[in-house]
Amino acid sequence: MDLTLVRRPAGADCNTILAELPDWFGIPASNAAYAQAAEREETWVAETGGDPLGLMVLTDQGFSAIDVHLLAVRPHLHGRGVGKALIAQARTLAAARGKPYLTVKTQGPSREYAPYRRTRLFYEAVGFAPLEEFTEIWGPENPCLVMIMPTGANA
Repeated sequence: MDLTLVRRPAGADCNTILAELPDWFGIPASNAAYAQAAEREETWVAETGGDPLGLMVLTDQGFSAIDVHLLAVRPHLHGRGVGKALIAQARTLAAARGKPYLTVKTQGPSREYAPYRRTRLFYEAVGFAPLEEFTEIWGPENPCLVMIMPTGANA
């Protein structure tokens, strides 16, 4: 697949892609917040011929990590390397900025739900390790698993 990663605001693309992923992104208010973040935060879009295939929003809270605030890939492209390419870009950027870690939050395993089990397996396959599960972040009905990946940078 001929894949290009482009840094640009992508609120409209975010809305379109998230609409195709209701098993992961089924809360309209959260989707609107993600689209706003894709306009104001550092956003990378994976494209082929200008067609958006997936996107990633990164945030830097000023500490030792860059956070993958959002990663979303069109469902028919899952397992085709789009998400892996976006995560590789995030890791490279974090290392270049002297951040020793890349983090991501996803639904934790204490609430078993098949789509998020696949998400956790993806993150583990690209190098993330589960760090800690919190019920205080998103609520007890939606446990938040924080995952971490070393970037190779020296802080």
